[in-house]
Amino acid sequence: MNSHGLFHTLHQLSRHLTNKLNETLKPFGLYSAQWSVSFVLKTKGSLTQKELCEYLFVEAPPMTRTIQRLVKQGYVKQVPGQDKREKYIQLTDKALTEYPKWEQAVFECNHSLLKNLPEADQEELSRLQSMWLKQIL
Repeated sequence: MNSHGLFHTLHQLSRHLTNKLNETLKPFGLYSAQWSVSFVLKTKGSLTQKELCEYLFVEAPPMTRTIQRLVKQGYVKQVPGQDKREKYIQLTDKALTEYPKWEQAVFECNHSLLKNLPEADQEELSRLQSMWLKQIL
């Protein structure tokens, strides 16, 4: 397979997975971008918007929109940092209460996507993903 075909397939797969995740999160009023931010904040704790952008490979304008949506929903709050320009983003109590429901839905979505892929192939895919990320990051 040439590299164009490989990357086209990966891009299409990514779009498909994002659409599936969006369908899963729709009943909660969330999209995949909001889930990604929530997941990172839950696992890593309070981060600045810049740190979120760097970690998720997202530019500032879409990240700002995602954070604003989460603020309106009452799921994140912005806490001033030591520098007046710096704001830390953190999950609210409301988000922490709802998070287990979101996480369970995402887990079930992931499980349904992987159910027909043998465990050995899942392990190999995970190994390749880890190896590739180490090379490109």
